[in-house]
Amino acid sequence: MKMSITKSIFGMTDEAEVHSYILNNGNGLSAEILNYGGIIRRLTYKGVDVVLGRDNISEYFDNNGYYGALVGRNSNRIENSEFELNGKTYNLFANDGRNNLHGGKCGFNSKIWNAQTVDSEEPSLILTLLSHDGEEGFPGNVNVKVTYTLTKDNSIKIHYEGTTDADTVLNMTNHSYFNLNGHNVGTIDSHTLQMNSSFYTPNTDECMPYGEVKSVEGTGFDFRTPKKLSDGFNSGDEQVNMFSGFDHNFALDGRGFRLGAVLKGDRTGITMEMYTDRPAVQLYTGNCIEEGRICKDCAVYTKHSALCLETQAFPNSLKYSHYPNGILRKDEKYDTVTEYKFI
Repeated sequence: MKMSITKSIFGMTDEAEVHSYILNNGNGLSAEILNYGGIIRRLTYKGVDVVLGRDNISEYFDNNGYYGALVGRNSNRIENSEFELNGKTYNLFANDGRNNLHGGKCGFNSKIWNAQTVDSEEPSLILTLLSHDGEEGFPGNVNVKVTYTLTKDNSIKIHYEGTTDADTVLNMTNHSYFNLNGHNVGTIDSHTLQMNSSFYTPNTDECMPYGEVKSVEGTGFDFRTPKKLSDGFNSGDEQVNMFSGFDHNFALDGRGFRLGAVLKGDRTGITMEMYTDRPAVQLYTGNCIEEGRICKDCAVYTKHSALCLETQAFPNSLKYSHYPNGILRKDEKYDTVTEYKFI
């Protein structure tokens, strides 16, 4: 099959049409991406759709769990929905108890992005968005650009870019849920995971890092050598038990663009390598997936149906100076790449 890009109408919002873009690299990997929320709705490798998704556009309006979406301005949580920058306190929308999660009430996940296709040897979809000063409480007019590219060697590469006219917060990620056996084929308990991470940040009962950084040595968080997710779930670790799985920030070893994690499906044998230049990744194992809801292809997902590898700065980093943070200065450019490669 040759490389191709196909555009079609996926649905309507009150304001505009929502388009679906199907990219195919001609080598076994295809992706369906919406300009609503920059959502990766399907990601199919050798006939297996490996991401969870919703059935139609109205279901994405209530996208509990942020399935496949671009997240911003800030991914993860900000304690008490406020932060201080340059001596000024900014108040955000509290959409996770008293805390701010994934950008607030109407984050990047619920925006219609401008879209442009690049029909080249490696097909790309370029999404752009202007986030206005004060949106969701964040300062500065921020221009963001996200480019999805399907590479010849079966990666989906996500290139995030951004500029601002005032110091602000920008810490984007993608919230795809991966099950390498297929999106509608049971849980990821028997998937094998390896993570190049020697340290993680434990959470309060609000899933909020509180300043501590702990070694994974001797804990259920030690994935430095490959092990089944079920071994982690059943480790007896207090932090794992608190959340019925993992919803934690792992500090990635090394610097620059590097291998962060390797996931392998037990039934298909499909392997996914995750590369990034970000300092950390949130491992979320679908502990709070809404059960009983009919989703894509009539699938009904359950707890641990998939996992997310959300590359990021440290959550709650605006409170703790020793955490790598998501501050973007006026004279800087936000420029980061995360890549998921399938083998």
